[in-house]
Amino acid sequence: MSHTFSTNPLNVNMNMVSMTTLTRPQKPNSCFSSSSTFLPHCNIQTLRFLPHRSLLRLNKNNCYKWKHSMFISTKPLLKDGTLSVNGQEAITGVPDNVFLTPLSDSSAFLGATSSQSSSRHVFKLGVIQGVRLLSLFRFKVWWMIPRVGNSGSDIPIETQMLLLEARKGPDLDKSNDSPSYIIFLPLLDGEFRSSLQGNSSNELEFCLESGDPAIVTSESMRAVFVNYGNHPFDLMKESMKILEEQTGTFSVRETKQMPGILDVFGWCTWDAFYQEVNPQGIKDGLKSLSEGGTPAKFLIIDDGWQDTTNEFQKEGEPFIDGSQFGGRLVSVEENSKFRKTSNESQADAPNDLKHFVADIKRNFGLKYVYVWHALLGYWGGLVPNARDTKKYNPKLTYPLQSPGNLANMRDLAMDCMEKYGVGAIDPARISQFYDDLHSYLVSQDVDGVKVDVQNILETIATDLGGRVSLTRHFQEALEKSIASNFQDNSIICCMGLSTDSIYHSKRSAITRASDDYYPKNPATQTLHIAAVAFNSIFLGEVVVPDWDMFYSLHDAAEFHAIARAVGGCPVYVSDKPGEHDHKILKRLVLPDGSVLRAKYPGRPSRDCLFIDPVMDGKSLLKIWNLNKCTGVIGVFNCQGAGSWPCMDNTNQNHVSNSAEVSGQVSPADVEYFEEVSGKLWTGDCAIYSFNKGSVSRLPKEEKFGVGLRTLECDVFTVSPIKVYYQRIEFAPIGLMNMYNSGGAIESVEQCGDPSSYNGSIHIKGRGAGCFGGYSSVKPKGCSINGEEEEMKYGEEDKLVTVTIDASNNSGWDMDIWY
Repeated sequence: MSHTFSTNPLNVNMNMVSMTTLTRPQKPNSCFSSSSTFLPHCNIQTLRFLPHRSLLRLNKNNCYKWKHSMFISTKPLLKDGTLSVNGQEAITGVPDNVFLTPLSDSSAFLGATSSQSSSRHVFKLGVIQGVRLLSLFRFKVWWMIPRVGNSGSDIPIETQMLLLEARKGPDLDKSNDSPSYIIFLPLLDGEFRSSLQGNSSNELEFCLESGDPAIVTSESMRAVFVNYGNHPFDLMKESMKILEEQTGTFSVRETKQMPGILDVFGWCTWDAFYQEVNPQGIKDGLKSLSEGGTPAKFLIIDDGWQDTTNEFQKEGEPFIDGSQFGGRLVSVEENSKFRKTSNESQADAPNDLKHFVADIKRNFGLKYVYVWHALLGYWGGLVPNARDTKKYNPKLTYPLQSPGNLANMRDLAMDCMEKYGVGAIDPARISQFYDDLHSYLVSQDVDGVKVDVQNILETIATDLGGRVSLTRHFQEALEKSIASNFQDNSIICCMGLSTDSIYHSKRSAITRASDDYYPKNPATQTLHIAAVAFNSIFLGEVVVPDWDMFYSLHDAAEFHAIARAVGGCPVYVSDKPGEHDHKILKRLVLPDGSVLRAKYPGRPSRDCLFIDPVMDGKSLLKIWNLNKCTGVIGVFNCQGAGSWPCMDNTNQNHVSNSAEVSGQVSPADVEYFEEVSGKLWTGDCAIYSFNKGSVSRLPKEEKFGVGLRTLECDVFTVSPIKVYYQRIEFAPIGLMNMYNSGGAIESVEQCGDPSSYNGSIHIKGRGAGCFGGYSSVKPKGCSINGEEEEMKYGEEDKLVTVTIDASNNSGWDMDIWY
């Protein structure tokens, strides 16, 4: 087929500024996006007929001139109704209204057009089948969970990340060739948000919606990002960096300022008191944690401190479940529990919030005090026309959920807000509201905030420009206020796992990664751990995933504690005062209240990416991470305790709570191990099992067996064995009394002539307890901070142990002599 091109062969509207065509007025004379150098934001409907090694694009100097541009590679390629990536079929039966816009050698945008303009479209992309896949989808308006499958029909509505395993062999599970991976990320395009879903015909679809009937389009050319790679975690990282550059709307995690709370132990008041939080209870809790040797250094005063009113809760009437979500904010100040009033019943209250914060910081050594508030102030927003809120022009609005949310799991809070309405702050006044609230909190010596209920915006976007625009506006105002008022990027985001929020996270560095911790529900404990680990594959590239609080005195306490130890996340509990398991806490928290946080977000090992560790009845969940000098692997049996929501559980492989599930663990499960192995590495690793207290030596690619019952877990420190002084093979384990033992090690180096046969190994670290290390040769002695210390050595397991006193907790220098 031959083509001739005129100066404007497609009759393209050269005034288009976005790949989505809005009915609202457009900026004139602009046909290029600042975020794309490959295509004008025009509907180039002849893309599928162009030679596959070339692309037509506009000359930026003259929007009416066309020129040829050669590409290095043919991948991804959309040809004859098949989307191929790296020569492998990814989607077949692609409709004619679907278009591919190449972006790089391995990536592209997918989009589609319709003959009709609407605020919501569902476009078919084609058939996916016979491939292992992982979806991360919103099962509630606020939260994501994973689902695995083999075809398009296994992809849930509201999928926000889709990962495919591409193998050439016919056996999906046991093909010997190394797999490659294809990722699909639905995006924000102009004023529209995309999400993925499958149908009963195994077709992949994307849903495009604005959340406002007045914001309509007939097309989106950047609806879905597609990328390919041989390493799943590299692929995710590189994809998010590309999107960061292309969109300019968010920043990746590694570029953000990390709040100080990440490296100290904390306590949240929520599950200790719920909305009955009070000053004396907070003091009691801080006291009992400190007296047990695990002092909290950051505190979150959760819901219950604010000045609110609730017309749906009448004194003397029975409590109606859910009515708490009808409460509205009266002012930005604290309520009478935290401020003295003329009411004699409040005689024990502090003078004000500032005096209370100063008191607990002084008496309990707190470094950070955060308080909770909702994105709109409170669950039900602001009281309209109240003296202290009318300047923000709140309007009673009744939320409306999208069909995608309604197709999954209902949520009590959302249902009640739909019923009671929300006092929504005027977008023109939201910056003033945040600045007033946060500047007041700073005046009370509060250090930061946890901002909840963030996804509410998508449900109130009608007549406000749509969900994407409204979220962008509020997120920019929120982050600007945080930066202006607080000193430490001091915000925890919560109930915000929609891509509307994720792709507008420019500064916020911590986001809750799962549904709530439910201490009274035994069926959710394993789901919680699995959900956060899988969600972190996607979320962890933008923020530090927050695994939420937990009870240290609980049947699943150690399960949660080890997950936090390998999660690279904030570590905080919500124990009731005096109800603590200090034995567990002391394996997480050092005597000075600091924690041994791993470097990265904890994520499932590569061989766990496409298995269901909750319901397949046979698989353990492995979560990997790195420290400065070692790797760490947490292994969890999540089978037999609960079932994923939004699934037909009739096919669940039930496992008895007492039945043991077995699996294989390898040092190779730790990704990026080359960051800690270095040039002196022998290729072997020292493996320390916390449960067994034993050390073994293993080549990196070898495996060992692990058997665990439901809600059992273990954590393995993986330390590279290196050659020092030509003959000594050594690997630090760290503090063997801590779950993440290797997190205590800051550096290891030889202090002598490397060509000699004798010398010392110098180790910097922190924390107190039993230090351990693998040594092929028995050392002659050991010193800590220049003082010689007693050392033990096991001839059989080659384990060196030294006790480090609590007086050296803040830091120590160890020398082991040979």
